Amino acid sequence: MTPPRTTRVVCLVRRPVGEPLPTDFAVEERPLPPLGEGQLLVRNLYMSVDPSMRGRLESTEKHYTHNFTPGAPLDGRALGVVEESRCAAVPPGTYVRHQLGWRERAVLDAADTDGAGRIDPGLAPLPTWLGLLGQTGFTAYVGLTRIVELRPGDTVFVSAAAGAVGTAAGQFARLLGAERVLGTAGGPDKCALLVKEFGYDAAADYRAEPVRDALARLAPDGIDVYFDNVGGEQLAAALHALRTGGRVALCGMMSQFGGDRLSGQRSADINQLIQAVLKRLTLRGFIVRDHDDLRPEFERRVAGWLAEGRITARETVVDGLENAAGALLSLLGGGNIGKMLVRLDDSH
Repeated sequence: MTPPRTTRVVCLVRRPVGEPLPTDFAVEERPLPPLGEGQLLVRNLYMSVDPSMRGRLESTEKHYTHNFTPGAPLDGRALGVVEESRCAAVPPGTYVRHQLGWRERAVLDAADTDGAGRIDPGLAPLPTWLGLLGQTGFTAYVGLTRIVELRPGDTVFVSAAAGAVGTAAGQFARLLGAERVLGTAGGPDKCALLVKEFGYDAAADYRAEPVRDALARLAPDGIDVYFDNVGGEQLAAALHALRTGGRVALCGMMSQFGGDRLSGQRSADINQLIQAVLKRLTLRGFIVRDHDDLRPEFERRVAGWLAEGRITARETVVDGLENAAGALLSLLGGGNIGKMLVRLDDSH
């Protein structure tokens, strides 16, 4: 069969002015480069939709990695099957994860695939390799084990707890020995789901109650660990709730985008940081790619928990590349439970 010469891609038409709109994106046909030595032609099956993409739409500041360029395709994590290979170590039919999502096919260097290029679909369903066993689950694991060094008996608070990282963090915290796990989410249905399905002891609706009040109610004796996906008002509330010697994993600051959507529409005064001095707190920011040495331990441990039925993998799946921009906008508006994915091939 003749290899395809083009592929459909999602392009950034223009940088958003305020909130992103569907018209800021377009699906276009673009040429595929010829396959060179050591390269793979991959047909993407699933692609990841991540909150960090909001910052990459901006022009003024770099977030996590390079910002998107108007007129060029978006990129992001994806999982696909090798259709053609010029690398003997990665034959056709191999399932790989890589960074050239937001397109139906990609030509990439075999060296740029994760973990020597292979994932085992027999160990977990394909979507799980982009969610609980993927970068989002790994983020939660790194934050809890290395950044805050979670200890048995800790009381843990997680913001944006119904998202991909949050649903993983709550479950991992419980399995790592936390005595009590608390979270925030937008709306009573999500809060109920956190308790019923994801191992949280209690959850608060940040839209209905100030987070500082919620923490005073749910953890009157204070918290030991805060896993921060939001920043803003929720970080300020956690600073007041943390006990002396508490630890904070600074993972994300989504309150900086979209009018403080996730912080309950209130700004937070930087003077709240005096709490870090008074309580001798440790606040540590991290980027998960700096901790790849933990990945084999993470995959072994979490795959075991999955096999034992001790954790739940949950994805929100949208079908079709033409609906990918809508999936991103839905994610930014809180329209997901767990990992947001776009499925590009409904046979998998």
